[in-house]
Amino acid sequence: MMKRLLVLALPVALVACAGTGTDTRTHTLGEESLAGAFVQAPVNVAAYLMAPGPRFFIGSPYRVENVQHNPAENLTYNEVGIAGIIPFDLNGAQTTNGEVFNADQMLAAHKTLPLPSIARVTNLENGQSVVVRINNRGPFVNTRIIDVSPAAARAIGMTGNTRVQVQIMAEESILVRDATLRASGIAPTPAPAQEFGLPPEQPTPVAGGTGPFAVQLGAFFSEDSARNLANRVQHIGAAHVVSENQMFKVRISNLDAGTARSTIDTLRRNEGMSPGLLRDGRWVNADSI
Repeated sequence: MMKRLLVLALPVALVACAGTGTDTRTHTLGEESLAGAFVQAPVNVAAYLMAPGPRFFIGSPYRVENVQHNPAENLTYNEVGIAGIIPFDLNGAQTTNGEVFNADQMLAAHKTLPLPSIARVTNLENGQSVVVRINNRGPFVNTRIIDVSPAAARAIGMTGNTRVQVQIMAEESILVRDATLRASGIAPTPAPAQEFGLPPEQPTPVAGGTGPFAVQLGAFFSEDSARNLANRVQHIGAAHVVSENQMFKVRISNLDAGTARSTIDTLRRNEGMSPGLLRDGRWVNADSI
């Protein structure tokens, strides 16, 4: 089936549809990946996919059916699970980051990836793939990992809930993130100092302490992805990985209120993250301190 990218504008889905009773446990791909047999050709990403959005949004941790979801910028995201189709009735609805859902565009809703992000969705039943712009939260059930627009579903032969592989496209996601930040009047985190051989300016790492606060940077099904993030932010604080509820969570722990506040501000400003905050193991509003 030949897939085509539509060149008209404006992005993605609002609320997700109801779930099914299908066993849809999500796992991170490894050597056993079902998608390993499908060799993907390069994709020309349409201009509307890469257009700046009204705002760049990550958001705070939230719960769906008693399961904690922790939005974060995860440029190694690569998961298998069930995809659904966004109802056509939502055509024209506003999305989480202020865009407008058009059922004829290649769009999707995801629980944790930044809005907007660019991802490849592969139908594991036929090997067909499509590139989508993620700019809405959902699906708000735990039986699905992503919902795609009717147009994207047609492009990969989906007629209902389908087993898929979702892979973040890191370079494209960084470009659309930076374009959105600039359009919003926010300068993306600069990196040019390294191009001229100068050491980049880094915040002073947070020292360990005995305070009651912990800042959570993200949560992953893959331990390797969690450890990669923890290693990447060691210049900010002593990030470590906690295994909890079958997920691997990246945290900077034992902070007093002032240090937790400055850590959250640094992660937002320098890393584009929207971290969560715990006090004595319980979730609290990240802006309450």
